[in-house]
Amino acid sequence: MSGNEEGTNMPSFPSLFGTDDDSLFDNYDTFIPKHNPMPDRFLEGHDVLTGNDHVAFHRLTRELFEERKVYDMTFNYNLARLNLDTRHKNAGYRYAVERNNADDAIDSEGANRVLRAEFTPTTPFCPQTHTLTIGSFRAWNGLSDRHEYDLVRVRPAPMHHQSDAISDQLAELEQTYLETGDVTTKPEDSAEIGSSPMERTMQNEGVSQGSPDAPF
Repeated sequence: MSGNEEGTNMPSFPSLFGTDDDSLFDNYDTFIPKHNPMPDRFLEGHDVLTGNDHVAFHRLTRELFEERKVYDMTFNYNLARLNLDTRHKNAGYRYAVERNNADDAIDSEGANRVLRAEFTPTTPFCPQTHTLTIGSFRAWNGLSDRHEYDLVRVRPAPMHHQSDAISDQLAELEQTYLETGDVTTKPEDSAEIGSSPMERTMQNEGVSQGSPDAPF
């Protein structure tokens, strides 16, 4: 589907749905709440982006995901486009600016800007959730000079059957990134999560988690 999307140079893969009808997608310049997933547990108590704020960050996300090859192999498009796919109105990313906890004792003038990103897949058993969330984390934080946040934290929505295990690995990646600035570290026991044949193939080929040639 991405072959017809303006500004993309994504390789073409056959779509399992056999269509590339742009009328099925919302525009990147619009925010339609009922066509986006509801914010869930990871975004609770934080400032959820809506309207132009959501649109602005999601447009940037499209660019970063395109550069780092974060795309959905099932639907054959940049993962950012999932939010716009009217066939999957409750899937995609929602974002929230993290509120600093009083216990953090961070000076308000020097407080880090942290964005939370919560990914809701199309099904509770989506085999790509593991690689897509890790790929998203690496894209946002590996290209942090392109946005205003010091850290983008990523989690899958709790509806996914492996959300806890995937969240643990993403937390591990966060800690390594904060300590070293490295987004390429592979989490422990990574192969044991999302280990369907499709997932293992994508991990071996570097799809969504970043190809060996990607500038991570």
